[in-house]
Amino acid sequence: MGLRRLHERSTWFCVFLSVLLMITSYEANGKSIKENSNTCSRRISTSFMIRESSAAGNSTRRRSSSCDIFQGRWVFDNSYPLYNLTTCPFIRREFNCIKYGRPDSLYLKYRWQPSYCTLPRFDGKDFLTRFKGKKIMFVGDSLSLNFWQSLVCLLHFAVPRANIIQKTTNTTNIYTFQDYGVSVILYHSLLLVDTESEKIGRVLKLDSIKNGGDVWKNMDVLIFNTWLWWGRRGIKQPWDYVQHGNKISKDMDRMLAFRLALTTWAKWVASDVNSTKTKVFFQGISPSHYNGHDWNQPGIKSCSNQTEPLSGCSYPAGLPSVTTIVKDVLSKVLSKNIVHLLDITTLSQLRKDAHPSAFNGFKNMDCTHWCLPGLPDTWNQLLYAQLSSLFP
Repeated sequence: MGLRRLHERSTWFCVFLSVLLMITSYEANGKSIKENSNTCSRRISTSFMIRESSAAGNSTRRRSSSCDIFQGRWVFDNSYPLYNLTTCPFIRREFNCIKYGRPDSLYLKYRWQPSYCTLPRFDGKDFLTRFKGKKIMFVGDSLSLNFWQSLVCLLHFAVPRANIIQKTTNTTNIYTFQDYGVSVILYHSLLLVDTESEKIGRVLKLDSIKNGGDVWKNMDVLIFNTWLWWGRRGIKQPWDYVQHGNKISKDMDRMLAFRLALTTWAKWVASDVNSTKTKVFFQGISPSHYNGHDWNQPGIKSCSNQTEPLSGCSYPAGLPSVTTIVKDVLSKVLSKNIVHLLDITTLSQLRKDAHPSAFNGFKNMDCTHWCLPGLPDTWNQLLYAQLSSLFP
């Protein structure tokens, strides 16, 4: 009898422990889900128009949606990529990962899914029709080149037989889709503000933005980008001296220099750009992936062999500190609806798998730029969504 009672007590004790563990697990999971939901629920009012096909397929209707299109997660989508290597002959060797031997292809199959809405699939014909006769210019460094080349590929895929005129100058690369009168232009500018050659050497002028300004302000759409070169030193540094006001120095705090330059650019936009004609965007900071500690893989020193994006909607290392400067400076003009931030940082941080790594024409380890097809195509989807609301 004693053994039977002991067995019954043991059984009830096991049941009690099981129930307790279930409750604890439920509460822990609930907390985790709630925290994850809170992480994913940050909203910024970013309005855009979604064009949808009717059931008959012969007309379209427009539906307005407002959500933070930059907050969400990456989901597998077998219908991606939006174009392929054979349909875009313009991909440079820096970004042509497939041509230079990348063996995996899973990185091509991910679609960005915002938390509270669905991005319209990029429609190249609609883009060209909507922006007929307009000039769209990317201004910045090689990451702007990455972005610009993605748009050229997306448009060429939509109209493969279109008459395209190419023109290159010292500062610009231009692709004009003649049938639509749409020009997609890259203007090479590492720092946005001016660098002048003087007797003492190359002087970075944090208060001056005259070299490209007269060209930029005549565009219909401007997408600016800078940051990559602000931390360079030694032979890669693109200046010898820095000038702010009347003071010329050999060097200064790079974050401060960036803030001062970006403020000069923002003031130029506010004073020189006709916002009723020209729509201005700033491309958020594009991340690099050289330190696995940033994504909870200590010991990893590059993006090599990374084949999948991070799950979830937040990056373990958080945002780079420079994004605070960008948002702080832009807020002074964003309130006037003059500049629209393409806030691509977090969604790009999640794509540790999307860099060329060693699969590029230079065979060097590149965890800064991005494969094409690839992540910049999503940047263009986000640009397309925002432009659609500005040019309904």
